[in-house]
Amino acid sequence: MIQLTKTIAIREDEAQLVFVRSSGPGGQNVNKVATAVQLRFDVTASSLPGEVKERLLRLERGRVAGDGVLVIEARRFREQEKNREDALRRLGEAVARAAERPKPRRRTRPTSASRERRLEAKKRRSAAKGERRRSGEE
Repeated sequence: MIQLTKTIAIREDEAQLVFVRSSGPGGQNVNKVATAVQLRFDVTASSLPGEVKERLLRLERGRVAGDGVLVIEARRFREQEKNREDALRRLGEAVARAAERPKPRRRTRPTSASRERRLEAKKRRSAAKGERRRSGEE
């Protein structure tokens, strides 16, 4: 089991880790060793709760393929194990963000003072524009 948050864990077979060659610094080693990690997590077929799945798909829509697979690439480090940990950490952060239930918006009404200020500002703008119009007609 991979513990993503305090309350959410996934089975290890739900997250596919593929190691690929990384670009960037590393000298001759970069052409020989597959240190970058590509984590593929099928959100739609996962064991996550339904509302967390929906929020995760919505929040991470740039990284989700059309079939509902979340792809996270980690290539920050030169070591395979550190990149693996980084990819799993980023998956955990994404799931944690999706697990937070958004606060419902409470409708409010503007105060009478704010309404008064808005109308007063409109009158001032109108008067200033009116002055310009009158001077242009002469």
